[in-house]
Amino acid sequence: MTIFSSLKKPAPAGKGLEEVAVAVTNSKRSPKDVAALLAAASCALTAQNASADWSFDVATLLYQESDGRVSAIEPVISAKQEIDSETSLSIKVVGDTLTGASPNGATPSTTAQTFTRPSGQAGYTSAANTTPLDPSFKDTRGALSVNWVAPIDRDWAYSLGGYGSVEHDYASFSGNGSLSRYFDQKNTTLTLATSLGLDIVSPEGGAPTGLSDISTTNNYSDDDDDDHGEDSDHDDDDHEGGEGDDGKTKLLVDGMVGITQILNRQTLMQFNYGLSYSSGYLTDPYKFLSVIDTTAGSNYGGNYQLNSSNLYVYEKRPDSRVKQSLYWQTKHQFDNRDIFNISYRYMWDDWGIQSHTVDTKYRLRFEHLYFEPGVRWYTQSAADFYRRYLTNTNYQSVSYATADYRLGELDTLTYSLRVGYKFASGNELYGKVSLYEQTSKGDNGFGKLTSQNLYPSMQAYMLTVGYYF
Repeated sequence: MTIFSSLKKPAPAGKGLEEVAVAVTNSKRSPKDVAALLAAASCALTAQNASADWSFDVATLLYQESDGRVSAIEPVISAKQEIDSETSLSIKVVGDTLTGASPNGATPSTTAQTFTRPSGQAGYTSAANTTPLDPSFKDTRGALSVNWVAPIDRDWAYSLGGYGSVEHDYASFSGNGSLSRYFDQKNTTLTLATSLGLDIVSPEGGAPTGLSDISTTNNYSDDDDDDHGEDSDHDDDDHEGGEGDDGKTKLLVDGMVGITQILNRQTLMQFNYGLSYSSGYLTDPYKFLSVIDTTAGSNYGGNYQLNSSNLYVYEKRPDSRVKQSLYWQTKHQFDNRDIFNISYRYMWDDWGIQSHTVDTKYRLRFEHLYFEPGVRWYTQSAADFYRRYLTNTNYQSVSYATADYRLGELDTLTYSLRVGYKFASGNELYGKVSLYEQTSKGDNGFGKLTSQNLYPSMQAYMLTVGYYF
């Protein structure tokens, strides 16, 4: 069997693993709820397996960032029914629970810093000379996606799909479809794909007004830190900078045109062009920026004081974004059945970000066992409005600003190793370990800021264990 055994099925249009959406407004779900959802889905799918040609892939991902930052556990159940060689139905159920600490955007300081929580009812303190982290990060998400692939005739095929996911302050829904045309006895496939999505953002305490002052003088005690951000008051109109509305929306429209070419019995090549448009509320309501003092004196480069308190302002991003991308992938199967896979992606947008991604894998295949080491390299430039901090002379004049490292200049490397064992029955037991390393860089500041680590590196460890049957 060659690597092209599934070539007749057009690739479904949808969201990648690195751009997972989230979902439905004001509906908090506990880990037990998600576990019950997954168990119910598993039982239902297993029951159907008795009367239909279903295959299943059940896996769990464990994720942990360094320095006590975000950790996650994500069980996944995937099911696929092969109606015939060209027609299939795929269903995926995902649940994840995330906890830990996340950077809030403020710069480290020579003194301890105190911040409000999103609800405005409690706070937390960051030690001096450390990156401020919000320890209240905790969420549970459930997601469901369905996709149908079928031929129209011998030269045309299509796919239709839907996606939805939920967490307590975010909802995401999307539909997608694709149309494929075969040429040259199906050695060439031209595919057009599109998706339309709607996200609903319902921040705790209301959506803050971008670049407005965030209060740091709330009435709370140290005991309030035990709440870990679980304040359920979503109607706190007294939250400074809050707009008091129940939710914000954003619209996402994606399109892709791609061509897949079989070069020979062992080599496949693919080219894609992607276009993505999003509009609406694109700001992260939980991120803000430090305002730094430019006044000559002992506090030069320290936090600017307003009304005897450190001044921080909420971030603000443009309300629209256009992204474009070019993608190339080549797969080759050697005579010994080993498989080499390499891809490259170039992305650019109207926010000023450009990124490059190179992903390589090599699968060494034995009679029942395989090993697949991989390396992924990613680099991006910063958005035009990325600022590690603002100053007391410019914070009232900028139109947009964010200190979110995900929109800054950064480089990442991911090393992975997947190991699998295929039984004679066709079932497969597999595991994958990955090490993710991230480094950021940018303006190192002035005065007191120059002694601080404004761009700390980060590592993350991932373990996936799964069974296919």
